[in-house]
Amino acid sequence: MIDDEPPGRTWCMVEVDIFRDLSEAEMDAVGAAAPMRTYAAGEMLHSPSQPCEVLFILKRGRVRIFRVSADGRVLTTAIISPGTIFGEMTLLGQRMYGNFAEALDDVTVCVMSHADVRTFLLADPRIAARITEILGRRLADLEQRLSDSVFKSVPQRLATTLVTLSSSTDGANTRILPGTRHPQITLTHEQLAALAGTSRETTTKVLHEFADRGLLRLARGRITVLEPDRLVDESG
Repeated sequence: MIDDEPPGRTWCMVEVDIFRDLSEAEMDAVGAAAPMRTYAAGEMLHSPSQPCEVLFILKRGRVRIFRVSADGRVLTTAIISPGTIFGEMTLLGQRMYGNFAEALDDVTVCVMSHADVRTFLLADPRIAARITEILGRRLADLEQRLSDSVFKSVPQRLATTLVTLSSSTDGANTRILPGTRHPQITLTHEQLAALAGTSRETTTKVLHEFADRGLLRLARGRITVLEPDRLVDESG
């Protein structure tokens, strides 16, 4: 992790939904309380062995929240996109417990302490209401992921993950190829396997099956989605 100074105090606040109608003075006050940090792809922002009660405001990149069972199985509980929040914050009723937070690609976050969250966020009813909405959506997403892990097959889970990644282009690991309509996902098979809760070998096998059927095109470290509607069908 590399500490850095933002281009301006409000840099982390701009385009973050919970701050959308704050005045310039209010934005500046919040920005002063939230220093910027950057993390490289694969780096941990949070782990059970290094607990810290802070709130992360994600400005750039994507973060995977996951937990590991006693027998080594991994469950991804959330994929955090830019413009939202996550972290260990009892004050908000949000706990990381035994979860890890991993940078899926190079990410930039701004970090707020327990005291600053109380002063600048929870004291403002506009922001507090939006935080409640975010946490509610995240709980619904977690319930869906848990349901998928139990009731969906591996090909269905992989198709679901590909659809989720390709339907949003705000992360550094998803982009549209110049001159085409096809989203390109820049993740390795091992990273995709972790998101879908399966092995790299099984992921590679299923991806090649999808490619043979014309749903996608594979290249080293890249997956181009050719038939998103058919992938939706495959996701169950």
